[in-house]
Parts: sequence; structure tokens; C-alpha cells
Amino acid sequence: MADQTITPTFCRICEAGCGLLATTEGDRVERLDPDKDHVASQGFACVKGLKCANLHHSPDRLDHPMKRVGDRWERISWDKALVEIGAKVRSLRDEHGADAIAGYLGNPAAFGSFHAVAFNAFLEGLGTTQSYSSASQDLTNKYLVAKRLYGHELLQPIPDLDRTDLVVLIGTNPAISQMSVVQVPRAMARLKAIVDRGGRVVSVNPRRTETARAVGDHLFIRPGTDVFLLASFLQVVLAEGAVDQALVDAHTTGFDALPGVVAEWPPERTEAVTGIPADDLRALVADYLAADGASLYCSTGVNMGPHGTLTYWLLNVINAVTGNLDHAGGALVRTPPFDFQKSSKATGLGVSDARPRGGDFDAIPGPCPASLLADDFTTPGDGQIKAMFVSAGNPVLSVGNGDRLAGALDELELLVCIDLFRNETAEHAHYVLPACSWLERPDVPFVHAFAGLQVDPWLQYTEAVVPPAAERREESWIFARLADACGVGLGAGAAGLLTRALGRLRGVPVLGRVAEVSDARLLALVLAVARHPVRTLRRHPHGVRLPDVAGGQFLGKRVFTEDGKVHLAPSDFVTAATGLEADFEAERTDLGLRLITRRERHSHNSWTHNAEPFVGGDRTTNRLHVTAEDADAAGLTDGGRALVRSKTGEVEVEVAVTDDLMPGVVSLPHGWGHAGAGGLTVARAHAGVNANVLTADGPDGIEPLSGMARMTALAVEVEPA
Repeated sequence: MADQTITPTFCRICEAGCGLLATTEGDRVERLDPDKDHVASQGFACVKGLKCANLHHSPDRLDHPMKRVGDRWERISWDKALVEIGAKVRSLRDEHGADAIAGYLGNPAAFGSFHAVAFNAFLEGLGTTQSYSSASQDLTNKYLVAKRLYGHELLQPIPDLDRTDLVVLIGTNPAISQMSVVQVPRAMARLKAIVDRGGRVVSVNPRRTETARAVGDHLFIRPGTDVFLLASFLQVVLAEGAVDQALVDAHTTGFDALPGVVAEWPPERTEAVTGIPADDLRALVADYLAADGASLYCSTGVNMGPHGTLTYWLLNVINAVTGNLDHAGGALVRTPPFDFQKSSKATGLGVSDARPRGGDFDAIPGPCPASLLADDFTTPGDGQIKAMFVSAGNPVLSVGNGDRLAGALDELELLVCIDLFRNETAEHAHYVLPACSWLERPDVPFVHAFAGLQVDPWLQYTEAVVPPAAERREESWIFARLADACGVGLGAGAAGLLTRALGRLRGVPVLGRVAEVSDARLLALVLAVARHPVRTLRRHPHGVRLPDVAGGQFLGKRVFTEDGKVHLAPSDFVTAATGLEADFEAERTDLGLRLITRRERHSHNSWTHNAEPFVGGDRTTNRLHVTAEDADAAGLTDGGRALVRSKTGEVEVEVAVTDDLMPGVVSLPHGWGHAGAGGLTVARAHAGVNANVLTADGPDGIEPLSGMARMTALAVEVEPA
């Protein structure tokens, strides 16, 4: 028997980045345990991360490049796959132009150091503007608001949880999903600490979430009405003159436009649609204003709704004008050890003039909404997509109206999927290429550490826990060689940021190609530029603390708008906000059921179901949660079957009666629906239903400002099946 080795590492399935201890025997990961010595997570890790060894060693893992031949999958060598893919891409580019080639990037790419960089460099090398990503399913609205207000998509203010007196959590459930666009291991411990020191935590959600049951107070809100809640919140703030005028005058523009935006939305009026009594909202505003450091925070429950951009805009405006932006205990924008935002702004990383064919959306990372994919595959003319590369994504399951998208994928002349498994989308591919799992590559918490998105800043270097098995390859290797095969270089934008940063090192040649070095070498160079070399981090295997601040680093210093001020009132936001009357009346008069989607404790989007620990016991499927009152009205019984119908589609699903929902709301966990996953044997045996069958695609299925998909607050009808 081989000796066992314990390697400190950190989880990379979500933004928390919890520290883990990996026990290996030879090249096998025997177990993953929480790392009690980790500088940030301090012994916390969720069940999803702890069971990832089961996914890593799944017999369904892709080990070799595969090619679809008719209805069969055949093994193919890397060299032959690259030659065939490259030849097809060259032919399509010559005949139809660069925009006939598209890319789709899934959210696991956000948790690896060079995955997204290499992917975008490949697309830039191809010269295509057709870049899609899962961001348009969960957070494009946040990118757009940050770009308009602060001048960069990743200037995202985050709650200063360890010093706050009050945090209001809207449409988020940290007990299950941690938090989004912020790295905060041990989220629940931090929230409980706020209450323990005399502060307040308030959850605003249509569902009494696991977070709300465990800590603080809870307010029910009607799905999709968050914009009216925050309009009323700001209306009260302005009516009471509770504005930090010195901050507004010195660091912002557009304040004078705000009173007109919210004047018609006092709490007494909006309670008719939000369901939040005016007195409760006024009391919440009073507590917020009385706190010495407070913030509003929202996540996907808001982002995926009908007004995600306007809601997040109002949230940022409230934090700013009350003096809680860049203030201890409020919402902070930290300066990272390597100023990624400043460098990317200077080099043009993520900047594009692309406009999707189905709408006019601002150029932000992944500028084309994924909800328009089926249209872009099937609509003839300039920009019709003929080929697509999908990396770490599963749009057939995660984009609305997936059955239509699946049919549209079959019209492509080339579909290449890079992933761990052959998922529902890859079933339609011509080639699938095997990538490394996060246990097979070195890493740092790249995006969050280098974008200042950590509640308590930290940095950790981890070696690969085990070497890549079989013919699995790092994504940087894959995209560099795809670029070679397609006869293009890696683009000047994303690759340029990397090479210019590396070129600052004396004695290190400026690297023109990611292909020339491994991820480990690239990490070593980037960390040296950031003045945290690998040799130093290796002496601290459980991570190192980075300097913390209590505010004062952002306003007047790192706002990247042209005038260096926060733009409180972008004209299109103001126009959209002053046109909400029709939506208000529709909400006030339509008292039908609203569907919300959510994540479960043992699920992580669409890809954790292919391991027994995630789908055992009573977790064999997803269920429609409904209140006893609404179940009686619809003739449903606990454990019975229901037919759920929207304008787009319908699903039949088991019913679970609960008292955790607001009346008039039903809830269905997302990420299920694996009946068509030929390469996921465990998940296919526990298929469940895909909530996104009920979600619309196309121009009518997206929020018009940011292109975000509307994936929650859906009008549905429910009846016994």
C-alpha cells in the first residue's frame, strides 16, 4: 500500500474558496477534509466541496478526446482532434467570417486562474465578437451597474461583514450558496457574529431560507418586486434628508436626478406589490440610517428577476448617498495585491464593441446574452453562428427553453465541448475534449484576490493535489493549441494583460503565447509581479493574510470613470426607472402564482448530480415546494404530482408542502433534468426536472438593460398531474 499524503489546498467550486486537506494515496484522492488552520475558512467547508473527490474519480470522467461518429462516440488522439477542428474552423472563417465562430464559458472558469484568460485570448485570436457566458444567467446586471457607476465591471462594493452594524440580504441564501461576487468563507459564522455583537441581519426573500431560519430577521417579499422595495427605501432616505452631502458633492455626479426617480414610490404605495408593510420598511430604513456602518447586498434572487439592473443600481446608490460606500462596516472596494482592475482597464481586457444581433447591450464580459443563442444559431444573415466552443458549461440545461436550444445546436457545423463530463450540451457536440478538475492543477484564488473581492483578504498557493490523469489537459494548454490549429495567435487583449504583467519581471522574457509555459509557471510569474512569490506562499501552505482596510481606498482614488467620480444617474437607468408604472400596475392586479428557483444544499448548478453522495437518500430528485394554502387551492397533496405550466413550457414534478414560502409563491430547485445526459450515468438515474423549461429565451426572455435572463419570479399555473 502506498503511503498517504496530506496536501493543504482550497476548494474551487464556488466563490468561498474554503481551505481543504486532501488525503491522497498515490494518484488517488482518498478524502477531502476541512482545513482548521486555513487563514480564512478556519475549518469550515460545505458538503459539496468535501465530496468533490467522488466527482473527480467518477467513472464517467472524460479521459481522452472523443469524436462523435453518427450516434457513436469514438476515441481520437489530441493531434488528430486538433487538426480536424482547426481545419473546420479555418474553412468556416474563410466562408462566413470570424463571427461565424462563437464561444460559451461556464461559471467554473471563474475559479481557475487562467481558464477564462486563455478562453478569451483564443476568441480574440479568432477575431470573433460572439462571446457568451453563464454570467448572463446570474450576474451580468452587476457587471453593467459597476461599469456605469464606477468605470469597471469588477469594482464591486462588498459588505464589510466583520465591522458592520447592519446588513440587509436581498435574494440570497449564504447558508446554502455562500455569497456571490464576494469571497467570504464561513459566511454564516460571520453573520451570526454580527448579531452576537448587537448588530442586525435582515433577510428579504420570498422564502424563509436556511439563512433566515438560522440568523437574524426575515421579511417576505413578492418575487420580482425588489425594485419597488429599494425605490421606497431610497425615497425615505431622501425625504428624511439622510444624505452624506459632503460625500455626494465631492465624489459623485447625478444626485439631482434621484428624487424624481423615486418620488412616486413611498412605502405606503409599494407595499401593495412587495407585501412588506410600510411600517416595517420604514423601521428597517431607520435602523440602516442609525447604524455606524451598514450595507445592502443582493444576489441571484434579484439578478435573475425582471428588474435586476435597476434594483442593483438603486442598492448601490443607497449605499453611496448614505455614506456607507467606502466606509468601515459599510460597502468596501478594496485594493488588491495586484491591481487587476487598473491593469485590465489600461490594457482593454474584457472591453468589446460587440453587440448581439437580438438587442443593444453594453459591452461587458461575455457581452452576448446566452438567452439569444438559439436565435443566433438559426437566424440567417451576417453573424449567424456556424461553430461554437463550450468550455465548462452546459447551456442546454442552464439557459431558458433548453429544448429549443438543443435543437438549434444540431444545426451547427461544429460544436466542441471542453469539460470534465459529457453533459447534456456535449451530447450534441462533434468533439469533446477532457479538461483537468481543480484537484489536478495548481492555483491561487485568482479572481477574488486580484480583484479585491474578499471580505478578509488572503492569498494561498496550492500545487496540483494529483497529476492530471490519462490525457486530461489544463485549459490554457487546450486553448493555446486550438489557436495554433486554427491558424491564429492568442489575442492581444487578454493575453496582452498577462504578457505585459509578466514582462515587468527583470530577466524574464515577455511571453507572447500562453502555450509556452504551464499554469504553474504562469502562476509563479504573476505571483512574483504581485510581490507574493511562490516560494513565500509555500512556506504558508494554509494561506497568508493580506493587508486589510476599513475604507478610504476607493472614492477619489480608484473610481475609473473618466472624471473619477461615481455616476449615480446613468441616463438609461433613469429613463427605465421612471417608466415602471406599468410594471407596478401589472404586479398589483395579477395575483397569480410566482415561481422562484433556488439551489439546494447538496446541489451545485447542473454538475454535482453525477456522484452518489449528492443524490442519495431523499435527494433523488427535485420537488415543487408550495404552501399548504396554495396546495389546497390548487388541489395538490404533499407527495403527489403537479403540472407546472408557464408561457414557455411545462414540467411534471413531485409536490412538497412547506411553511417556508410566502403565499402565492412556489419554488423549484434548479440544476436538475438529466434524462438526456448520456455521459452522466448517475445523474441520468436521478434525472428530476429542469426548471429552465419554464424560462423563456429570445429577446422577450431577457432584462433589456443588461441582457440578463429572467429565471425567477415567473408567472405559472399549477394543477394536479
